[in-house]
Amino acid sequence: MNTIDALQFQRLFLAGANNLSNNKEYINELNVFPVPDGDTGTNMTLTIMAAAADVKEQADPTIDSLSKAISGGSLRGARGNSGVILSQLFRGFCKDIRGKKELTLVDLVSGFSRGVETAYKAVMKPKEGTILTVARGVSDKAAELLMQDEEYPLIQFAEKVVAYGEEVLEHTPEMLPVLAEAGVVDSGGQGLIEILRGVLIALKGGEVLLQDGGQPARLARGAGVLEDVPKARPTYNAASGKEDISTADIKFGYCTEFIILLEKELPDEQVEKLKTYLLSIGDSLVCVADEELVKVHVHTNHPGLAFEKALEYGQLTRMKIDNMREEHSERVELEQQRAAEQEAAFKQIKLERKEGVKEPQETKKPPKKYGFIAVSVGDGLAEILTEIGVDHVLSGGQTMNPSTDDILKAVDSVNAEHVFVLPNNKNIILAANQASDICKKKDVIVIPSKTIPQGISAMIAFSDDAEPAENRAAMIASLETVKTGEVTFSVRDTSVEGKSILKGDIMGIDDNGISVVGPDIADVTARMIDGMVDEDAGLITIYYGEDTTEKDAEALVEQMQEKYPDVDLDLHYGGQPIYYYIVSVE
Repeated sequence: MNTIDALQFQRLFLAGANNLSNNKEYINELNVFPVPDGDTGTNMTLTIMAAAADVKEQADPTIDSLSKAISGGSLRGARGNSGVILSQLFRGFCKDIRGKKELTLVDLVSGFSRGVETAYKAVMKPKEGTILTVARGVSDKAAELLMQDEEYPLIQFAEKVVAYGEEVLEHTPEMLPVLAEAGVVDSGGQGLIEILRGVLIALKGGEVLLQDGGQPARLARGAGVLEDVPKARPTYNAASGKEDISTADIKFGYCTEFIILLEKELPDEQVEKLKTYLLSIGDSLVCVADEELVKVHVHTNHPGLAFEKALEYGQLTRMKIDNMREEHSERVELEQQRAAEQEAAFKQIKLERKEGVKEPQETKKPPKKYGFIAVSVGDGLAEILTEIGVDHVLSGGQTMNPSTDDILKAVDSVNAEHVFVLPNNKNIILAANQASDICKKKDVIVIPSKTIPQGISAMIAFSDDAEPAENRAAMIASLETVKTGEVTFSVRDTSVEGKSILKGDIMGIDDNGISVVGPDIADVTARMIDGMVDEDAGLITIYYGEDTTEKDAEALVEQMQEKYPDVDLDLHYGGQPIYYYIVSVE
């Protein structure tokens, strides 16, 4: 076999999806951080299965119809950072193979490369030692084999690519210290390898059946069990490293933004040429292109040169220049404000350029100006969020990350022109951003809150009288004014951040990681709060969960009042599962 037709492509994708699903608990159980959360295996499985459902239904598929189903389904079904990155790998691959009747080795290698490029672009500051590293290793190996022989036998090609991917996975602890300390590999990379293993089984004529019990099925059609696929598990176990994203330091003086109105879709190579030029005169580049527009944000000392280059590709609109050196103290808020304005303008221009296309008439009452969506779990927390103005509380969080599609449906349910989304979990922010990019009917503004207290703080910072960009800047700035701590239990033995943790231990987790470990809930919570309180603290708010009694919570508050008589204390029923307490210090 040297080519893959549509029916084979369908079978290979479903085999990869099934193999990931069958191994999701293996991936979940070997997470670096021993908190009882949704974990990488679950998020990646739900992401790929959202695409697999449509792929499976196609009785007479084509490469194009399958690509559309895989790209669209995974994009909307993406959950958690690992799921969003997986959806971007699929998106790039599928975009590259559009229009093909069958896939050759050259097509596969090109698709791999496009997928990796797309996924890396989705993360502002990618970290090595993650799923991205494994994906790039697979892509590089595929390109190397193609250079050796364009007629390389497909099965042998796949065997070598998967084997090399496994080798890269084993080296991820050398790239991320947190993985090395726990003696594990990256779980996102492990998930990608499970997909590739499933594809290889199917490529060899085997069938990967979906198992309810989570055990992998590797059955050959009429030929018994495949003995050589997959390889033995790596020495390390699977784990997900931290995926925090940070912005680069400002090195150039002028924040320059504009939108290019294209007469026709710009080829990818021209987009890359534009990016290369802009990076030669600046940094902090964001360049997003589609068929009609190119949106550019760049820091440069020569805005005029950026404008001149852009004019080679079309007309300019929404041009903005801000002197960051002159406004140093306000630059963060200003950039956030400008980004929101540009995003809204980007969407509005696209609507205006659609000739003869009208938005469907609303049968309900006219939309209000502002709406709010917050992710949370627990009836007490939901009631609190509703009381302070949240229109739709989307169930989810640490125990189950909502998908991009879940967020889109929530946005659709809120009758407002500008909808603010509060993810309240660092593993939901990418999915929320993806929903914002997809949504065309409303202005969706994501406030990157990582905790419930941060989300509450952002809501309090909102003003009905302010414009969307002003509110966005104020709400984001408020995230830094609150410290968050959470108390839960360990689900496995591990070593994290120099702390030996046993299954069942109580853990206090603050903004910097696991701060306190011990056998007693009240003691761990008190010590965690001690580490959060400083001379500027004026308010401690405690939300107790469904597994904590009101009596125990009141005893904790009394203890804290005696210790910090000059600090106000508030106690609320949160009703959250798994977490005994959520604490904020302001």
